[in-house]
Amino acid sequence: MFGLIGKMRAQPGKRSELVAILSEGTGAMPGCRHYIIMEDAAEPDAIWITEVWDDEASHRASLQLPAVQIAIAKGRPLIAGIDISVKTTPVSDA
Repeated sequence: MFGLIGKMRAQPGKRSELVAILSEGTGAMPGCRHYIIMEDAAEPDAIWITEVWDDEASHRASLQLPAVQIAIAKGRPLIAGIDISVKTTPVSDA
């Protein structure tokens, strides 16, 4: 398996809008086991995204999907910054 954990900051007051855009079309990503978007409880504009994929190739392929390309284009102007992005190796799916 292949995993990613990242923290992203939305433009002030745009977190809900960014979450909605990032949530579009995520159910149809082949090889994606989990794609979870969480609001940061301490920072009103921050979100965390946790992803688990069958493998890194599945993740790379997802970035070429039309729905994902549209979400990236719509979401990019709402992103103030990416604070952290870490690749992981998931060892349990429980």
